[in-house]
Amino acid sequence: MSPSVRLQEMIRVIRSARTQCEERGVIQKECAAIRAQFRQADNGGRSHNLAKLLYVHMLGYPAHFGQMECVRLIASPRYSEKRVGYLGAMMLLDEKQDASLLITNSIKNDLSHSSPYVQSLALCTLACMGSAEMCRDLAPEIDRLLKTANAYIKKKAALCAVHIVRKVPELAELFNTAARSLLTEKNHGNVWVRRANLPVKNCASH
Repeated sequence: MSPSVRLQEMIRVIRSARTQCEERGVIQKECAAIRAQFRQADNGGRSHNLAKLLYVHMLGYPAHFGQMECVRLIASPRYSEKRVGYLGAMMLLDEKQDASLLITNSIKNDLSHSSPYVQSLALCTLACMGSAEMCRDLAPEIDRLLKTANAYIKKKAALCAVHIVRKVPELAELFNTAARSLLTEKNHGNVWVRRANLPVKNCASH
């Protein structure tokens, strides 16, 4: 296979492999090509290659060498690259890895982005793999987004707040005001967050 082969073509070739040994050979060859392209300083195909690597990861093959590419793509100003970078972070990173801390600043910046879709990517990633340290750093941003008028962002911020409270229970009081407002939420997209298990004190009247 050519190093520049499209994801769809790579999937077709892998699926056509007649034995597991043949499948392994195809994947090893493609991973070697991806590694070589990752080492290039000016590589416009990073998101393309990371997408292929994520498919390899879903098949159960090692893909840890793509972790730093996730960090680089998340910091990109292009939405198409951010989307793949955040997806990669959710699949390849977890709170035990040092690389996860490198994306904290990028997530913070994207939580204040003018595009709700970029904000959504950051919220989903934090809710999926945010460590206790990341949660402490970003909790004020989540509280701010819980009070936004955008129902799409508010719903994802609520999921993020639940993750934060589970990771760092002492931060629960930070979300008290926002949690009270969720109890009277009228938007159908957010009614379900009443069951989000956000601790709310002194809310008997609600």
